[in-house]
Amino acid sequence: MTHLFTPLTQRGLTFRNRIVVSPMCQYSSTDGFANDWHTVHLVSRAVGGAGLVLTEAAAVEPRGRITPQDLGIWKDDHIPALAKIVSLIDGAGAVAGIQLAHAGRKASTTPPWEGGKAIAVDGDGWQPVAPSPIPFDANSPTPAALSRADIQQLIASFVQATQRSLEAGFKLIEIHAAHGYLLHEFLSPLSNQRQDEYGGSFENRIRLLQEVVTAVRERLPDGYPLWVRLSATDWLENGWDVEQSIALSEKLKPLGIDLVDCSSGGILPGAKIPVGPGYQTPLAERIRREAAIATGAVGMITSPSQADHIIRTEQADVVLLAREFLRDPYWALRAAKQLGHDIPTPVQYERAWR
Repeated sequence: MTHLFTPLTQRGLTFRNRIVVSPMCQYSSTDGFANDWHTVHLVSRAVGGAGLVLTEAAAVEPRGRITPQDLGIWKDDHIPALAKIVSLIDGAGAVAGIQLAHAGRKASTTPPWEGGKAIAVDGDGWQPVAPSPIPFDANSPTPAALSRADIQQLIASFVQATQRSLEAGFKLIEIHAAHGYLLHEFLSPLSNQRQDEYGGSFENRIRLLQEVVTAVRERLPDGYPLWVRLSATDWLENGWDVEQSIALSEKLKPLGIDLVDCSSGGILPGAKIPVGPGYQTPLAERIRREAAIATGAVGMITSPSQADHIIRTEQADVVLLAREFLRDPYWALRAAKQLGHDIPTPVQYERAWR
């Protein structure tokens, strides 16, 4: 029976277990550059036994940042610092992946510990963009609607970011289409009220994500997996829902997507989300079963037995942990010990895990 520490092979890549470090924004960059903080943050989780370590959302263009302190991959100068991190993650036995993102109308804000407030264009901020000129909330600026030409440039930005990621050594790409950011904004009818081929019907609202996936997949080597993170539901009436996520996943699979990372929410404030242990896992299970595609479960997965149960009962193919890895970078080593699996431990740390 498959369990948490069973290796997983996708295309030409094998992960040593089913434990993934979920993308976690650190809001610690200057001009998009990775630095010592990112190196310690990411590499320590690889040393701690995770199978795959995903970077935080890396903006594909400057205006795609959530905050001015976001990680970036919009210029070649970003490559060397990321390449160093990739090399260290590889050396620790994990796989390094990068999440490519654009914040859309949720861009140009202060970090959470400074209130997450909108930054004015005449200050240190910039004009957010979106599918339609609809602000995120009453305190957010009205975004500029993207033109068709803007959309084509956006797709090119994802492709260029993919090329830079390959040059940095990443072997897995995740496209961020969740949490109310730009690609999710196109998916949800609550934020997309366009009248052209990118709005209105389900087929039109998913068009941009399909085009981004197709373009990125064409740039990726065949042996490298491509994942997509979705908000599987908006948790709001007349919004994006799990049935649409299933239908979308069925369409993404033949385009070359290898796994759907199933999160939820974020399109509007005030959604009534039934937060609790593993509350998003049923979404991953439904998409996995009904769309016949590999999925990742994320969201309040905390204990080794809980994570192992998700894999053993085939609710998902991997589990992604965020806050739990913030609490304990060596969560995977502790999980192996609790579950009775003998996995390699860094020789420098062996005396603590015998």
